[in-house]
Amino acid sequence: MSLFATDNTRVNSPVGGYIQPRQLKELWFHTGTVCNLRCSFCLEGSKPGDNRLNAITLDDAKPFIEEALALGTEQFSFTGGEPFVIPDMVKILDYALDHNPCLVLTNATEPLLNRLHQVAPLVRKPFPLSFRVSLDHPDPVKHDAFRGQGNFHLSLRVMGQLHLLGFTVSIARQSAENEDEEAVNRAYVPFFKKAGLPGDTHVVVFPEFHEPGSNPDVPQITESCMTTYKTEGQRDEFMCSFSKMVVKKGGCMRVYACTLVDDDEGYDLGGSLSEAMKIRVWLKHHRCYTCFANGASCSEI
Repeated sequence: MSLFATDNTRVNSPVGGYIQPRQLKELWFHTGTVCNLRCSFCLEGSKPGDNRLNAITLDDAKPFIEEALALGTEQFSFTGGEPFVIPDMVKILDYALDHNPCLVLTNATEPLLNRLHQVAPLVRKPFPLSFRVSLDHPDPVKHDAFRGQGNFHLSLRVMGQLHLLGFTVSIARQSAENEDEEAVNRAYVPFFKKAGLPGDTHVVVFPEFHEPGSNPDVPQITESCMTTYKTEGQRDEFMCSFSKMVVKKGGCMRVYACTLVDDDEGYDLGGSLSEAMKIRVWLKHHRCYTCFANGASCSEI
């Protein structure tokens, strides 16, 4: 019998391959699905005015920061939506950076540009702040076709200013089928240099994850898959082994298994990080297969 089920069955009951969380090294906060841009390929379906996931406040974040620190967390990371649309974003970073390094995923357009004067003092915090900027193509025309005219060069300009202020910056992009990954990454270098960025600025390449709520036909991960094709060390590298994400839904803060499964209520692990870390994570989401097959991870730890 094949190790892979191909009937595309999606169930919430415990079945198939799983990850047993080990240690909470990284805590992610979803700042909400509101965004200043409206990108058709957005992994979160974010757009102006969207409230599928609510905007978080400092009061929302503080208890989870404190609980995470008690569990030994090494980094706080933030995604959206666009985090710098959120009124409390700089306040949250100011608090979190007293305790751990922080990473923010951003489109580095007007919301961040308009708040650079607030962000600049954070370079003096006890722990470092870094930014990962969505820069989809090393071709401004292709990038701007989805993110708006002029946003490719605007994002690079903001990245250059962040670098001058002393922050670390990287970029994220999605891979294309049969691409030469190294060649595509090299194509960014002239743009980096023109913006005053290091030529070796890190590029994070993601496979296709598909839009939220979609149900692409992918193989099911069985328990045998996890033991036959993955070592114990490789299983520990799955994000759901060492990280969790906190989201705000319907006005309530909830803990989810990882950054990629908040469209499935089956991955709601409750309201406590310590309890969530005890719960076995079943790899039934289609994005779990992408992680399994490609070694994909949102984390830079």
